[in-house]
Parts: sequence; C-alpha cells; structure tokens
Amino acid sequence: MDALDVLMNLQKAFPYYQPIISADGHNIFGYEVLGRIETDEGIQSLGPFFHDPHVPDEYKREVNEHLVKIALEEFMNYEEETTLFINVNPNTMMEDSGDKLIEILSSYENQGLKHNQIVVEIKEHEYRGDISRLAHLFRYLQTHGIKVALDDVGKGSSNLDRIGILEPNLLKVDIHSLKKKQQTLAYHGVLYSLSLLARKIGADLVFEGIETNHQMHYAWRNHGRYFQGFFLAKPDRTFLPGDYFKDRFRQDIHQFILMERRKIEAQYELSSRLNEYIQKVLKETKKNQDLDYWMLDIAQKVSEFCFRIYICDEDGFQQTGNGFQKHDGHWALHPDYKGKNWSWRPYFIENIIRMNDERKGILSDVYSDIETGELIRTFSYPLNRSQFLFMDLPHAYLYEHDVIAW
Repeated sequence: MDALDVLMNLQKAFPYYQPIISADGHNIFGYEVLGRIETDEGIQSLGPFFHDPHVPDEYKREVNEHLVKIALEEFMNYEEETTLFINVNPNTMMEDSGDKLIEILSSYENQGLKHNQIVVEIKEHEYRGDISRLAHLFRYLQTHGIKVALDDVGKGSSNLDRIGILEPNLLKVDIHSLKKKQQTLAYHGVLYSLSLLARKIGADLVFEGIETNHQMHYAWRNHGRYFQGFFLAKPDRTFLPGDYFKDRFRQDIHQFILMERRKIEAQYELSSRLNEYIQKVLKETKKNQDLDYWMLDIAQKVSEFCFRIYICDEDGFQQTGNGFQKHDGHWALHPDYKGKNWSWRPYFIENIIRMNDERKGILSDVYSDIETGELIRTFSYPLNRSQFLFMDLPHAYLYEHDVIAW
C-alpha cells in the first residue's frame, strides 16, 4: 500500500496500543500508540509508511494527527490513570514548533486530559535540522508539562553529546537486536554508558523490543525502569487493567533477583577464597629486596587462576614489570611496564582507599583486556599501605567459577 492509498483509506486507519510496564510498581505505566490500517490482506502496520523517506512530511502529519485524535478519544474513556506515548516526526513537528500538537491536547483538557499524561516519542536520528532547535522544542513541550522520550537511542547519529543537549525525560532503547550469542563488549558498553547518562540527566530508561525472558532479565539488570515488547504483550486495540501484569511481572522479577543473588554470592565467595589464599602465599613466600623476583615467586603459586601479575604503589605507579604466564606455564617478566601509571583507570583510587580501609583484596568488575581482548577480572590485594598486588584472572577461570556475568 503506497502513501496515496493510505490517505485515500484514512477511515480504515486506527491506533493499536502496546503496554509499557513499570519495574517499581509492576503495573502498566503507559501505552505506545502504534498505527495500523485495514487492507484486503488484513491488518497491517503503518510503520513502513511513517519511516519511508519518500513519503511527504505533510502526508505523515495528516495520518498521525488522525491516529492521535482517535487515541485521545479512546484514552479519555479509559478509567485508569496512565500515560499515552505518541510517536511524532521531529521534522513535521518543527514546522509549527509543536503548537498544533499542544492545540490538539488542549482540546481534551475539558474531558480531564492532563499534559503530564502524554509522552512524545521522537527519533532524534531522523531529525534533519540544527540540534539546538530540537532542544528548544523539547524545552517548549516540557514547559507545557509534556514528557519527551528519545526513541531508538543509539541508532543513526545519536550520541551521548546530543542526548545530553536534548535532556529528554525518557530514553527508549531497542533491545530486540540482542541475541544470546551476540553480547559483544561494545553492546554492553553502550548500555552501561546510556545507563550512566540517564542517571546524570534525570531520565528514565525504557527498554523496548523485548521478546524473550533473557532479554527481559538483561534489560532489568541494566537498570531499565520501564519495559515493552512481545514477551510482555503485543499491541492491541484495547486498553488493559492497570494491574494486568502484576502477578506475572512479580514472579519474573523474583527469579531475576534469585539469579543475581547467586551470581553476586559466587563473586563474594571467590573473593573470599582468593583473599585467604593470597594471605597464605605471602606468608610462605620470602620477600626479596628485588620486587620483581619476589613477585615472580608469588606468581608461581597463583598460576592456576592468574595470567598476569604486577605491583603498584598508592599513586598508581607500577613498581615492577609485568609478570605474565607463557603458554608452557612458565612465568616471564616484561620490564617495560615498570613506571607506568594506572591512576586514570576507573575506580583505581577508590579501590586503593577501600583496600587500605578494609585490609583485604577486591575483585573488579568484568572488562575487556586490552592485550588479549578477552573478558577478565582483576583481583587486587594490599601488601601494605603503599604497595598493592594486582592479578589478572583469565576468562576460562571466571567461566569455571560462574563469575563472568556482567
């Protein structure tokens, strides 16, 4: 169906509603309005129509206003307090700076509609103008009490700087592309960065496109506050009771919590075992004046779980070379690293303070090793108040002890 067919059959176009579930209340936080049209082949999505760059903006605007008005009429008949997510093309909205949408919304105020019940979804990467003008539009809508969500964050030209400039109320991340075998470091890093950015600018994360329990768990443990996708509910013509998913959602979250507890407990158990073992090793290993040789003596006794070892002072300066385990199991020294400074690394100074305060070692989070490219953790241990032993644990060892999870 081409664009003219859609316009000629506008009376057959209507909204579907897909629930968005809240992590804190376990209730339906809102509904995204999705366009559908009745054809000879059945009900079809209007997504291709709205995303086709060859369809004139005025066509998209006319069809979208038609859908929004129907959605608002039906929304007013829904007795429960909830939120309506409306998709808007930023280029067509910019033509009148959002005045037409505000006019439409205001016409429903006498029926009880509040502007804070509306979330405008905008795909920033589809915008063709100056980002500062779009930011001004966001401020204008927010001044009227309307929330703004950036949709498909991470696609196209979206980047953290532009998101920071726009300061939306919500960030929508499509997790549909996540497959169990495609959990790349880059993907994890992007989600982690978005999570931090959302917290800094006071925005909530909405994960959409959730199709499996695994994706739901992944979205939850990456600090999503709201969830949407076929795994929870498909789009439909009707609204549901606000607590429709409450029992099921509570069960799912309970299972996620149990899984996370097991993983965290495994990390604490491993950290405790490593602390006890290193204490024993240090007592048994005679300290030479030469730190390098003393470190290599220690390395011989930690070969089972360590592939790289070195010593730093409290300012992050490496006081030894890198001891590394070769393929034949023997240890060698890489002296070029002596004198390097690692205080710039995330959490380095914080961890030094923690080790001095708690007098025990710390197991780092999972990260990608620069040299090997594999996912590893580092166990750091205080030798005294000014010297600290760092041991890198290989992926195979972490996997064996079930502490490789993010």
